[in-house]
Amino acid sequence: MAPRLVHYSDVENVYDTPERAGRLAGLLRELDADDAVLAGSGDNTSPGVLALVEDGAQALDLFDAVEPDVETFGNHEFDHGPSALRELVADSPQTWVSANVWRDRESGSRFGADAGVVPATVVEADGATVGVVGVTTARTGSINPEATDIEFGDPIAAARDALADLDADYSVVLSHLGRRDEELAREVEADAILGGHVPTERCDRVAGTLLTRPGDGGSVVVEVDLETGNGTRHRVADAPLHEGVADAMADRLAETGLNDVVGTVADPIDRAETTLFGGESRLGNFVADAYRWETGADVGLQNSGGVRTGDALSGEITAADLVSVTPFEERVVVAEVPGTALRDAFEWAASPGLGFAERGWWHAQVSGATVAWDPERHSVESVRVGGEPLADDRTYSVALSDYVLHTDDEFPSLREAHRVETAGVQYDVLVEYARENGVAPELEGRVTAVTGGTETGATER
Repeated sequence: MAPRLVHYSDVENVYDTPERAGRLAGLLRELDADDAVLAGSGDNTSPGVLALVEDGAQALDLFDAVEPDVETFGNHEFDHGPSALRELVADSPQTWVSANVWRDRESGSRFGADAGVVPATVVEADGATVGVVGVTTARTGSINPEATDIEFGDPIAAARDALADLDADYSVVLSHLGRRDEELAREVEADAILGGHVPTERCDRVAGTLLTRPGDGGSVVVEVDLETGNGTRHRVADAPLHEGVADAMADRLAETGLNDVVGTVADPIDRAETTLFGGESRLGNFVADAYRWETGADVGLQNSGGVRTGDALSGEITAADLVSVTPFEERVVVAEVPGTALRDAFEWAASPGLGFAERGWWHAQVSGATVAWDPERHSVESVRVGGEPLADDRTYSVALSDYVLHTDDEFPSLREAHRVETAGVQYDVLVEYARENGVAPELEGRVTAVTGGTETGATER
């Protein structure tokens, strides 16, 4: 017999749904045994409502209940700053492995070494040894403003070096690289790469290495048999409930003070990734409308990845429900943007270049504008603002998250130099907008797909 790997990743805001958190804990406990290695590949502490309140420490309720063996950092582990993350690492039962994250690379100071972070470790299971290495996307400093003081080295070179130092029967990489997992598989010698960062699931082989990814939202756990190299998906919804974890999350949510009802939704608002990245979405319209309502800007713009997936919004909507939509301490800002830069932003939204994205995804939710795009050519056919064709020689005011101006991974034509005004925190804006206007967004033809001369609007699934 050979060890089994039990892989979870990108659980993110699962903690905001106590029953799902309890079932995730129940499934991990059910799959655990002496021959199992429980492994997380990042974004398992943040983002989310409780993560905002607890600086990610709500994850300790899950970790203490299931006692994972190993974990690596995702980009969202840094959401609350390096100090909060070091404290969380020190308090958690698993070994954190990180081969390419440095506090000061020149001096050889690895991030979190004082809290127990190591580049690699060896776990014993079923009489065999499993060497485990962890790597995080080098783009983290760009996509997470709280990580700008941390250095992220080349993850593939770091994984190769760390694996070379291991002496174990099996070798595994915990990877938060997203689509670079395939490149990683071709460049290193490993039995399995347990991936994350991308919200779609996978379980296949590249260059003889098994690649797995559970997707996001704590919906799936993947079990890997290292002897056969096969992976098996287990649905969290079908798992037994760990009442201790579910109760702990419910108690924490009750203490947030965010249970006030701010609106009612009769027709459930879908939050699936296929909807949020499929073009216009009702939830995206709500967010972008709130930004324009708050600022009076010509255009409201929201990156689709900044609207978090989760259960549909239905019935009575609380402040916590809306915080969970954009659970980041980011301000809404107004940018004065030349027409050429705004057009480039929409062209980028149609492109397949984002590291965690799938081909054919649309990356922008808008208010005050309409866009027609071709998902096959990854191009924008037309843009109108306020009912008029976008003019390249005009300047437009755009309300958006300050994150978009910080990162060069998304909407690179929109930069910090364009900022002229700062408004409220994203989720506060959503809550106040709901109190004043209700929660009743509709599809209005703001984003339409044009393929082969045929125009289609968005359909929520």
